Amino acid sequence: MRAPSILATMVLSIAAFGALAQSAGDRRDWPRTDFSRHAVPLSEIQPGGPPKDGIPAIDHPRFVSPAGASAWLTDREPVIVLRVGNEARAYPLQILVYHEIVNDTVAGRPVAVTFCPLCNAAIAFERRVDGRDLDFGTTGRLRMSDLVMYDRQTESWWQQFTGEAIVGSHAGERLRELPAEIAAFADFAASYPDGKVLSRETGFDRPYGHNPYFGYDRIDQTPFLFQGKIDERLPPMERVLAIERRGQVRLHPLGDLRGRPVVNGELAGEPYVVFSRDGMASALDAATVAAGREIPAASAFDRRVDGKLLEFVFRDDAWIDSTTGSRWNIFGEAVAGPLKGRRLVSVSKGVHFAFAWLAFKPASEVVRARS
Repeated sequence: MRAPSILATMVLSIAAFGALAQSAGDRRDWPRTDFSRHAVPLSEIQPGGPPKDGIPAIDHPRFVSPAGASAWLTDREPVIVLRVGNEARAYPLQILVYHEIVNDTVAGRPVAVTFCPLCNAAIAFERRVDGRDLDFGTTGRLRMSDLVMYDRQTESWWQQFTGEAIVGSHAGERLRELPAEIAAFADFAASYPDGKVLSRETGFDRPYGHNPYFGYDRIDQTPFLFQGKIDERLPPMERVLAIERRGQVRLHPLGDLRGRPVVNGELAGEPYVVFSRDGMASALDAATVAAGREIPAASAFDRRVDGKLLEFVFRDDAWIDSTTGSRWNIFGEAVAGPLKGRRLVSVSKGVHFAFAWLAFKPASEVVRARS
């Protein structure tokens, strides 16, 4: 049997929630939210179907070793990889599609690991604001098809895509984004055998491994509850790797990175390199995550170490800089050679659906693969 579809539930529920006014109804459900303070028009925020906390965040995450997770997580399944200090953690998308937010503490740092399936947006934030630790839940609302979160301390509403508070006492403030990437579980397990993987023991009964959004990432799919204008430069569901340097943004479509594991580039006078690897499963394609069609995993890094410019090639299943001959993994870490132990600085802003990124960052440059 097919898993119940969250998207179908949203579609069926939207009529019931559609009449909910931004006044009486909101004030009843959100008595602590200061609606007089907002950074965007309230009319842009729409009910998405589920009610407040209808998609429950994970507040007390439990973890297992990569070896333990391999009992239920296949090599090609996508995980969000977060590294803080010397700790590395993986958050499987087969779990995040049902929860969207994990409130966690990594290396003593309070973090929120978030995933909006409708935008394919996997973003990690530090959840400390003005010296106070916040924890987050789901509002059940969307803006530009993107998850709107809320903090439980003030019930301010936050745009997941930008990390900005858009309604409430924190309106106008931004969460600090932390480097994170989506990668295949096999790459995480090989690079961090002592790392931690979010456990299926979440305290909730969900059919983890099934994809409630199956078929959603068809490249020409119409985004759910998206009010903006689709940028015609790319199909709406084309996944793009976003790179930002000195305020300029460049998008590399993932379709162009297939079979192209290295791109040495420069943006705003700053050098970068894209590492990509084919073979990861799409979490939003088939009825089960493990059966998702093959897509690349990709991230981008500053290709300088101690002021020395590196040029990368891909050889013998590894990224190698021709300057020192050091070997690097997909997470930008030197694993052998003179630079072993060094880590490249991430310049990636994540991999997202094109429609979503271009809705929030319309001035972004789109580059196509060179022939």
